[in-house]
Amino acid sequence: MSTQPPVACTLSAAEMPARRAEMALIAHDLVSAEAQAARGVLRFRAGAQTRERVAAFIAAESRCCSFLRMELRDDADALTLTVEGPAGSEPIVRELLAALTGEEAG
Repeated sequence: MSTQPPVACTLSAAEMPARRAEMALIAHDLVSAEAQAARGVLRFRAGAQTRERVAAFIAAESRCCSFLRMELRDDADALTLTVEGPAGSEPIVRELLAALTGEEAG
């Protein structure tokens, strides 16, 4: 029996507008984003307020998408968020990155 959480987001449709608003707040400080398969790397402007917002986003996403692994790292010139999921999570990772970058998932 697998102990891995299911590859599915548990966020309800009613909760989505608030999450999109949170994403818009941190997207304002997004410098770059790259995706490859079920992995994305997002770089944000360094700063205490940005770090606080990104950390809150990670906590919220961890509750609804527990199958994702997210790591926030302080680099010299940016905050780097790495998002990784298991096989089969590629569409969700792409959708998440698209929501943060304002692009269409594809």
